[in-house]
Amino acid sequence: MNRGQAHTLEAFVAVLLLVSGVIFALQATAVTPLSASTSNQQIENQQRTIASDLLAAADRDGSLKTAALCRYPASHNETPRQFVGTTENRTSYVEGGPPAECGGFGLLLNDTYDGRGIAYNIRVYTHLENGRMDQVAGRLDRMVDMGTPTDNAVTAGRTVVLYENDTLTTDDDVTVAESGLYEDGAASDSDRIHAVIEVEVTVWRM
Repeated sequence: MNRGQAHTLEAFVAVLLLVSGVIFALQATAVTPLSASTSNQQIENQQRTIASDLLAAADRDGSLKTAALCRYPASHNETPRQFVGTTENRTSYVEGGPPAECGGFGLLLNDTYDGRGIAYNIRVYTHLENGRMDQVAGRLDRMVDMGTPTDNAVTAGRTVVLYENDTLTTDDDVTVAESGLYEDGAASDSDRIHAVIEVEVTVWRM
């Protein structure tokens, strides 16, 4: 009888230890907003779709090209190659999209992302002669720079064609061909095409 009670007690203790181990494991494995899961994958896909739609809308109304051309020419005395409206000693926007003077792209970005705990970077790449985008210094232009993306960041891009007679969005009335910006060797033999650029948006939750 005593032996039977001992076996029962051992079984009870074993079950108790097993349950305690499961509870401890569940508590130690915290599920965070950045944990890999089907839900997070759906959120990333949604963010990528939103970024793609945003770029498409800005391309259709012309504000994407206007923002890309909202810069001072490379020969500008004080702020060469700087995006118009950026703060002193910076060539990129750091707190939001381009200002209203650069068209509606910045307003579209701010309406979409501001106040939602979302950060984004915008890069402008110029095509190389081999058709690829050049990411080295001088061919990568940072329109918006809000920091380093997280591992869960998503990216979307849109190609924009710049023609030789397109003018910069400044008071200088300088054409893109005269500006010294977006030099594209692959477009040199094309009919009045100055450059093919890609505007790339990278989005992540802060």
